[in-house]
Amino acid sequence: MLLHGNALCYGDNVDTDVIIPARYLNTSDPKELAVHCMEDIDPDFLKKTKPGDVIVAGCNFGCGSSREHAPLAIKTAGISCVIAKSFARIFYRNAINIGLPIIICDGDFKSGDTLEIDLEQGRILNRTTGEEHSFPPFPAFLQKIIESGGLMNAMAGGEIA
Repeated sequence: MLLHGNALCYGDNVDTDVIIPARYLNTSDPKELAVHCMEDIDPDFLKKTKPGDVIVAGCNFGCGSSREHAPLAIKTAGISCVIAKSFARIFYRNAINIGLPIIICDGDFKSGDTLEIDLEQGRILNRTTGEEHSFPPFPAFLQKIIESGGLMNAMAGGEIA
């Protein structure tokens, strides 16, 4: 699976409360959550985001509460994947469960860099700088979950047992 998009860069410790602020957790509607995605850390997030873009962050992305709303808001906002140096474990699992690819990579990216990500080969090509970075590709069963759009879809479709 190949992904293409521009990088939107953030720092370390981006917590779930800035990904989707708690004041919006009175809904579980993905489209409503997406409208407020990242607004406390980046009020112009949705204005500068195009479908397929990639969030790039430092260490401990998704720390804080275990709310499933955070990766759902990111995915529904059109983000194709998140690249970070490390993730909070519960965020990592929640993201996989909804089919949002998340990649652990310590590459140096800048906002606006055009990225090409090969999930099967474990490769990120920065088309802006020409640099290439590698990451451990997902095992086949996780690739099936992501390709199916999440764990429940993969189970319903018989992709995994």
